[in-house]
Amino acid sequence: MNLLPAAGGARVLAFGEYQPANVVTNDDLAQRVDTNDEWIQSRVGIRERRIAGPEDSVVSMAATAGGKALAASGMAPADIDLVIVATCTLTEQIPNSAARVAARLGIEAPGAFDVNAACAGFCYALGLASDSVRAGSARNVLVIGSEKLSDWLDWQDRSTCVIFADGAGAAVVSASENPGIGPVVWGSSGERADKIFLREGKYLFQEGQAVFRWATTELNAVAAEALRRAGVEAGQLTAFVPHQANLRIVEAIARRLGAPQAIIARDIVTAGNTSSASVPLALARMSGRGELPSGSLVLTMGFGAGLTYSAQVLEIP
Repeated sequence: MNLLPAAGGARVLAFGEYQPANVVTNDDLAQRVDTNDEWIQSRVGIRERRIAGPEDSVVSMAATAGGKALAASGMAPADIDLVIVATCTLTEQIPNSAARVAARLGIEAPGAFDVNAACAGFCYALGLASDSVRAGSARNVLVIGSEKLSDWLDWQDRSTCVIFADGAGAAVVSASENPGIGPVVWGSSGERADKIFLREGKYLFQEGQAVFRWATTELNAVAAEALRRAGVEAGQLTAFVPHQANLRIVEAIARRLGAPQAIIARDIVTAGNTSSASVPLALARMSGRGELPSGSLVLTMGFGAGLTYSAQVLEIP
């Protein structure tokens, strides 16, 4: 019996993304709730966001983003043997979304499961994909973050309805002799689980100031540890792509990172907070704009409800 890993490491081959067509501006929201553009931009940095229509679901958005990543990777559906979907916004617990996404894409009989680590979900899933490939449990993995947060919003609550949005992002992960995904650094702070939860079991609610303090004071150590484990110096980074929670949080963490040369993802401005979709969405959009050349090093970080957090270094395909 051969218990050695199938390959020396794993790397991302390609990204894919999907955003609903419906653009909702701050002025649009001001027509339905007591807010305005200046109030929203000064607090969370968002100008507009995409909100899904009835034709969009967690599964359909995941399938579209996953299909784009699969096509960009040059692989056929038959090459994928594991599908992982990170999401916290399914409207039903059973069946999971991953098996349904695989079926839509023509991927036959893959391993398929969902991960709910909220806004850290994609980074958790990417770590699982990398470990599965390195252990020989999978050859090629489709990893997707997909969220329809609009299903869980109180549209009269300006503290949340101005922040959250919908979309999906994906990546294909495969074996490689030269590792391109660093070790994931993950953890949780369950004693603070009450800071982000479903109010009345149906409306997303968060204690914004408590989450802000946690993210801006405690997560830089996680970023530093991810760099250390990957053997990468902050000065080597081309970009820093954290969860797009709030522009003030993104910029506060970035300032302490010690990487002034790194491009900072600011997808939050036009995409809103899309939870587990935000990191892969930002990666796909930045790559599509040519901001991330092949071989460049990027530090990713997810954090959110749970409270959960994770970070890892990626080499861009």
